[in-house]
Amino acid sequence: MDVQVAVLDYGSQYSQLIVRRVRELGYFAKLYAPEALPDLADLAGVILSGGPNSVTDHTAPDVDMDALERLNVPVLGVCYGMQLLNQKLGGDLTPSTTSEYGPAQLKIGDPHDLFKDVTEGSQIWMSHSDTVSRLPEGASILARNETGQPIGICFRDHWYGIQFHPEVTHSHDGRQVLKNFLACLPAEPGFDVEAFKQQLLDDIVKEVDGREVVCGVSGGVDSTVLAVLLHKAGVKIHPIFVDTGMLRKGEAEEVQEQFAEVGVEIDTVYAEDQFLDALEGEEDPEKKRNIIGNLFLDVFFKHAGSVELFAQGTLYPDVIESATSGSIASRIKTHHNRVDRIMQLKQEGRVLEPLSELFKDEVRALGRSMGIPDRALDRHPFPGPGLAVRCPGVVTREKLDILREADDIFISTLRKTGWYPKIWQACATILPSRSVGVKGDVRAYEFPITLRAVISEDAMTADWVEIPFPVLREISNKILNNVRGVNRVLYDISTKPPASIEWE
Repeated sequence: MDVQVAVLDYGSQYSQLIVRRVRELGYFAKLYAPEALPDLADLAGVILSGGPNSVTDHTAPDVDMDALERLNVPVLGVCYGMQLLNQKLGGDLTPSTTSEYGPAQLKIGDPHDLFKDVTEGSQIWMSHSDTVSRLPEGASILARNETGQPIGICFRDHWYGIQFHPEVTHSHDGRQVLKNFLACLPAEPGFDVEAFKQQLLDDIVKEVDGREVVCGVSGGVDSTVLAVLLHKAGVKIHPIFVDTGMLRKGEAEEVQEQFAEVGVEIDTVYAEDQFLDALEGEEDPEKKRNIIGNLFLDVFFKHAGSVELFAQGTLYPDVIESATSGSIASRIKTHHNRVDRIMQLKQEGRVLEPLSELFKDEVRALGRSMGIPDRALDRHPFPGPGLAVRCPGVVTREKLDILREADDIFISTLRKTGWYPKIWQACATILPSRSVGVKGDVRAYEFPITLRAVISEDAMTADWVEIPFPVLREISNKILNNVRGVNRVLYDISTKPPASIEWE
């Protein structure tokens, strides 16, 4: 699908959310590094994201104004992006006496299409330390905050800047502001999953070009949708499921049943001992991820034999968080599908990733359009390295067995109480240090289990779920009374950021 909106990434933690919001409004958007501003014939608009730098710094990321001018499309600068446009067009910035982070009120001036149907005094979300002190010639102020600072600017016809984040839910009318900007694009909305599906199928057939595709499957949403998509494309596939020993209780059998239900026959490889031996004594989370990722490939390709193409269910957030998207975002963690071996295979043109431009909810919508049952699509995300990243520190068979039982109680109770579908992802983690407790009037020195449940739209940001205390009490009591080796249950109430969803 042709990119309609290019989002230039200046390092904001919310850059990916801008892409997501634009897609929700019907326009296909992608993230680009500032120096990689695309010169695309069908490009309809450009958005400059926020970022942590000050525009006044000599080392701050820039924009090629000549290239931006040549595109001759509407432009929106968000926070850093607004300040950058203001400076490049001849205006001035000054450091604020106090930084502005968090909620503020939107004070709209004269009526303007950018703020059409936006409520006067609506809450917006600020995150900046510089202030526009002088506008470029010909620019006008469209909105201010309650302290009188300009936070909405029209620089020229269809070139705008806003000093708040419309992409976050804390900006209550932010979606409307983005909708108003997109309404001035010289293009109609052109992104929906059904139309995108046909393009994916056509692209798969073209890229495969008669070759056999070896497909890595795990039973999660991404690999299930991937396998069914390849199957519907009519290409020759060999789906392989590697049981690493890092799966949840009964998961191997569940995966086999699930793929049989959608008409895809999978080939299972049992390799628990190999993975546990390779992880023995290793504590570093990045090294653990790389060990699992590389060993997975060893086991996978040895079993597959000759491989012409390797397909995997990589999603857009995986690409972004591993800092391989072309954006300037720092690497957060290495995803299993972005280890060095995968990147080498990509350079050789032997990796097929049809879902790599989609977010999780878009993948679910794609799956539903292909008739995949909701039971498979509504399953919570599960990390590629499996329970290894839910065992901070050294991974042992004992800790995995304890974790499986605790996780099974957690998830089954959430299902029973109706909380499972309300949660984006829930998981149990076994902590690496033991704690003192009392069991049967005897001192117990056992592991703590921490429970985590979050809500999210695309895993880029997440908030913890306020599960009712009676449900948490039931889960805790079941774990403490039924799982040997556990004497303490905790509930993780951290948001992302600063915490990630998984502990490692």
